[in-house]
Amino acid sequence: MDPHSYADFSQLLTDSIALDLFLDFERRIIVGSADFTLRQAFSGDFVLDTRDLLVRGAFDSSSPAKKPLAFDISSERHPIKGQRLVLHLPSPTSRFLILFTTSPQASALQWLDPSQASSGKHPFVYTHCQALHARSIFPCQDTPSARFRFSARINIPQEMRAVMSAAHVERLEAIAPGRAVEVFEMEQPIPPYLFALAAGEIACEELGARSRVYGEPGMVKAAAQEFAATEGMIEQAEALFGPYDWERFDMLVLPPSFPYGGMENPRMVFLTPTVIVGDRSGVSVVAHELAHSWTGNLITNASANDFWLNEGFTTYAERRIVEVLDGKERVALHYGLGWNGWEEEIERFKDRPEFTKLKTNQENVDPDEVYSQVPYEKGCFFLKRLEDEVSRPAFDDFLERYIAKFRFTSIDTETFLVFLRDYFPGIDEKVNVDRWIYEPGMPPDAPKPKSGILERVLGMVAEFKSQSESYDEEAWKKYLESLKEEVLGWQALEWQVYLESLPKKVASVMILRDLDSVFHLSRSPNWDLRVAFLVIAANSGFQACYNDIEQALMMVGRMRYLRPLYSGLLDSKDEAGMDLAKKVFAEARPKYHPIARSVVEGLMKAKDGKSNDGKLYEQ
Repeated sequence: MDPHSYADFSQLLTDSIALDLFLDFERRIIVGSADFTLRQAFSGDFVLDTRDLLVRGAFDSSSPAKKPLAFDISSERHPIKGQRLVLHLPSPTSRFLILFTTSPQASALQWLDPSQASSGKHPFVYTHCQALHARSIFPCQDTPSARFRFSARINIPQEMRAVMSAAHVERLEAIAPGRAVEVFEMEQPIPPYLFALAAGEIACEELGARSRVYGEPGMVKAAAQEFAATEGMIEQAEALFGPYDWERFDMLVLPPSFPYGGMENPRMVFLTPTVIVGDRSGVSVVAHELAHSWTGNLITNASANDFWLNEGFTTYAERRIVEVLDGKERVALHYGLGWNGWEEEIERFKDRPEFTKLKTNQENVDPDEVYSQVPYEKGCFFLKRLEDEVSRPAFDDFLERYIAKFRFTSIDTETFLVFLRDYFPGIDEKVNVDRWIYEPGMPPDAPKPKSGILERVLGMVAEFKSQSESYDEEAWKKYLESLKEEVLGWQALEWQVYLESLPKKVASVMILRDLDSVFHLSRSPNWDLRVAFLVIAANSGFQACYNDIEQALMMVGRMRYLRPLYSGLLDSKDEAGMDLAKKVFAEARPKYHPIARSVVEGLMKAKDGKSNDGKLYEQ
């Protein structure tokens, strides 16, 4: 059922796991135990996923005697799945305990020195388990189909605080000299990739009755101002999709090395600090992670082959929330960005069209390697096409019933299609559903975004392209004057659509020099705008911006920025740019999350002809 897990689906699935985790910052390891409760008693060989774990023992915990259990762990590490752990259960039991220690190189963990944290006083650690990385923290059936409840006791230095994707129960002080224990409970069943933990110097600010923002002390107040409207956003989402089932929607703003815009961990969403700009322009990231509370967290894809069920639905839901907040004219800008992103992926996967399908075949494929905007954007445009065909009221009723039927379950694409066709008989006569799901590329009936605002922005893009193809200084100056008039009413989103729609490479760097001197894009406080401009500068070999590119690559580890900036420098055919990429990565590498390191290493190897592509492309 899942090409990325050793889990045997003819066996029972885990009901709950009780974790005890000792965080050793000096050795950068977690020493832990996991007490498993199965859905009913089982005997025979029980299979779990691990990656680089030292398994120190296994015991039958169903009785006070805790008899040792024999186990085998594969000596060879599969490049995608890791190592298979097989417990030998000689008689029926519903509980067993495993003792383990993580590796300092665990793919889900980033350990930060005090110098890498904002205060400089204490170290910091955080997890990222999507897609296959929970198995590097504790043994588990590491597939989205295996939902489980958990409790956790997190043993940390006394001066620190821990947060999790779970309800905080209590803090126990002075458990041992200089140590404290934070106790958590997650009563709703979640897939393993939503397991989340962070510990360090963490403060918090209240946002509303159900929401709070956490972060390092130096940034938490700015984050609270940025996300002040969160409670209202939750209410708008509930009006669209039904009751919020996770009690709280708290957020943790992580250090700059966090490799994603956000991660939808229930009860404790993780966010990049790059969304804190001061003008609340990062609200769409929060809207996306909030929407996951229904589509992704509540209803989950059964495997990576069905990833669009998470991200296509969530992107559609995010844009419905943004439409309520900002109106139809402005939400078209989000669809415009999505269309641009989709077209980039068509080019990226031109030799691997399998990965422009919604339902993919990822047998022997690392899901991180083919992570892209396809499930987000093609999935969203498919749902918008269905909405346009059946009417919004009918589609809203469909969504309500879909969420009610499959809540707290993991499903595959075929289960969704049965439900769709039962609900809308004859839908295939109006929409070529199989073409959308099983064939590559974007179908010709995809609803292209339209609005007056979007058309004006794209009009300025078209004029830029004309100017850049045949540079004439006088004509270019006139264009700059007209652009200065046009942007007087622009917000950050218009600028983002404009910059991300421009050619990635321009013939005359004089154009970039003038654009930057007028609008100061290379040092914009909005990271999306800054990087969009610097990507063009990198691809064009605009050396005047190389210091700004270096600064950006040293400051943040978000893969939405790293991949296009490094790619631009490496593909620019400018020796100075290629040398800069190698120099910066050698210095910045220790600051990046393990997943981000592999992205850039893949790009470097691809440039040297040693591999096909860098891994991962973040939305």
